[in-house]
Amino acid sequence: MDTFLQQMINGVTLGSVYAVVALGYTMVYGIIQLINFAHGEVLMVGASVSWTVVMLLKDVGLPGWLLLLISLVAAIVVCSSLAFTIEKIAYRPLRSAPRLAPLITAMGVSLLLQTLAMIVWKPTVKSFPILLPSEPFHIGGAVINTVQIMILVSTAVSLSALMYLVNYTKLGRAMRATAENPRVAGLMGVRPDTVISATFIIGAALAALFAATASGSRPGSDT
Repeated sequence: MDTFLQQMINGVTLGSVYAVVALGYTMVYGIIQLINFAHGEVLMVGASVSWTVVMLLKDVGLPGWLLLLISLVAAIVVCSSLAFTIEKIAYRPLRSAPRLAPLITAMGVSLLLQTLAMIVWKPTVKSFPILLPSEPFHIGGAVINTVQIMILVSTAVSLSALMYLVNYTKLGRAMRATAENPRVAGLMGVRPDTVISATFIIGAALAALFAATASGSRPGSDT
């Protein structure tokens, strides 16, 4: 029973990360019917930016939680800006092109980001310093650590906020209208380009959140 509970905790934690990252793919696909192959690379950039900020500020003497928060904000800003730029430069001009064109472009952007990341951060293993307490908590014979708790809480908060956004806000209604029919939504006063850009930004912000949280708060983690 202890093993089952432990594996369930591990599975739910890992599944939470996958689920939130996958939202970036599904949100974009639901809006413009495009598989954004560059989304994984945006997440990679978020983790790398978080690591860079941590390494630059680790000797300043800031508390671990504050250092993690700063790196998290930096990762979200960079990833959101990157996603907005990718959508505006690479995808928007191909909005009316045959379906194969934006698909190939997405793959090209993915390869471009991989190459640029290797140039900027070098293709080497990078370890995060310890930022948060690593003492585990015992639950019915199973063990859960601070990182897993943070991931579960962040997932619950993020999904709740996203559901509220989609179902009860003006932007959410615009997103649903654009996903249903962008042309008709435009006739009703919705600006599809703005909605699509916002969708890319939200997906990238979620990816950055979990890239920084899962990597930057895990003792000795590698990126």
